[in-house]
Amino acid sequence: MTLAELAQHLGATLEGDPSVRITGVSSIETAGPGHLTFVANPKYAALARTTQASAVLVEPDFPAISCSTLRISNPYLAFARSIELFYQPPTYAPGIHPTAVVSPTAKIGATAHIGAYVVIGDNVVLGDNAVLLPHSVVYAGVQAGKNLFVHSHAVIREHCILGDNVVLQNGAIVGADGFGFAKQGDGSWYKILQSGPAILEDNVEVQANACIDRASIGETRIGSGAKVDNLVQVGHGSTVGENTLLCAQVGLAGSTTVGKSVILAGQVGVAGHCTVGDGVIATAQSGIPSDVEPGKVVSGYPAIDNRQWLRTVALVNRLPEILRGIKAQKQP
Repeated sequence: MTLAELAQHLGATLEGDPSVRITGVSSIETAGPGHLTFVANPKYAALARTTQASAVLVEPDFPAISCSTLRISNPYLAFARSIELFYQPPTYAPGIHPTAVVSPTAKIGATAHIGAYVVIGDNVVLGDNAVLLPHSVVYAGVQAGKNLFVHSHAVIREHCILGDNVVLQNGAIVGADGFGFAKQGDGSWYKILQSGPAILEDNVEVQANACIDRASIGETRIGSGAKVDNLVQVGHGSTVGENTLLCAQVGLAGSTTVGKSVILAGQVGVAGHCTVGDGVIATAQSGIPSDVEPGKVVSGYPAIDNRQWLRTVALVNRLPEILRGIKAQKQP
């Protein structure tokens, strides 16, 4: 593909030789001749001047550099679209593998691919174009829309409901029992039946080994467009809003409400029955023990305003110096 063709496909402004051929994509550190790369983070801007790539995707006001540039308002998104031009993922032909176990009461839409050793329970309804890869399991009563894609060893538990274009990566569990126990008089724990389904709306992706627990009563709901990263735990009865990102190892205790377009970075923990407002950003390893107002950026434990947290950390780093100063003042 020539740079001119690539620029036209992406809607970018080309500065450079339009006849240069692009054969692949790469990071800015490892790119070589024929590669397209990008700069979206200012910390990598200096590398754009030394990269061996044939072209770099940059923002419209990025300074001129020696190699060709494709100027566009969102270089990261444009790079994501470029990857699709050079890498074609596997395709799966319609059909049911002879080792799959499919209940006769299940209703499976047109052109489904049901892989080896897949198990589909009673009264399951799957929309058109479903792909279920080997060893995935769908319990009884599940309903899913069109274009469901379930990778190997993912599980959808009984009566859960999934919208259109849902993706479950390897080992994802939707609708496992919530962690609910009532203490009895003798000190033992009585298991609370987890009767409510987990519901995933349209365009949700749940990545590897993440768990979306079912609810004791009511439902657990993941809003349209939300993305759930590896090893995330969504506790029973929680609600996650549209287009929210739960990054790796985030944990939501039961009955947590997370708003729309929230970003919880890696290892953020949220206590049960808390509400995190729309547009909140919690930086990595923050602990949220109480409600957070919409639009806030919070850090630390207990999570506080990010700017206040940065000042606090800076002060903590100066404590030895401050302590020495106090001791010096006390000396006669």
